[in-house]
Amino acid sequence: MYVIAIGWLYVTVLMAATEENLTAGALTFALYGAGPLALLLWLFGTPQRRRNRLAREAVDDAMGKDDGADAGRNQ
Repeated sequence: MYVIAIGWLYVTVLMAATEENLTAGALTFALYGAGPLALLLWLFGTPQRRRNRLAREAVDDAMGKDDGADAGRNQ
């Protein structure tokens, strides 16, 4: 999936480079490239983040996350 993302950024950088002024190029890159790509990667990364969270919670439950000790300000 990252190959597609890198390819899309390459295309949008070339699109931005052909704009007539710097502002139009920056907006083209931000609105056609970086913004939609960030949203797409975030949406498609949601299942992996959920799996990571569940695995982390399973390890915490198995290890006894709360041992009842109070570290207070000494730690």
